[in-house]
Amino acid sequence: QVQLVESGGGLVQPGGSLRLSCAASGFTFSRYAMSWYRQAPGKERELVATVASPSGRTTYADSVKGRFTISRDNGINTVYLQMNSLKPEDTAVYYCQARWRADYWGQGTQVTVSS
Repeated sequence: QVQLVESGGGLVQPGGSLRLSCAASGFTFSRYAMSWYRQAPGKERELVATVASPSGRTTYADSVKGRFTISRDNGINTVYLQMNSLKPEDTAVYYCQARWRADYWGQGTQVTVSS
């Protein structure tokens, strides 16, 4: 049974930081590219960051470059998103995705940036 379970979301003030985690199970994690997407109310889901496998190469949306860092730990089947210098426009539900021969999605975690 495939599972992707996100955690770490919450309410943070502008300029603050959060670290999202996505714990994976039920598939060969190390073979999958892992991504974080986000969807704000009334907007389409957008790709935030990807970490490839096995290269570990990372790519980012222009809107988060220099502020967010994606990383993965294949030993514990977990992908992270470190988010710094958060802005109100980062407010969204953040989703973890695994992609290789199939696409798998988590249930999402809410991130709210507000004073």
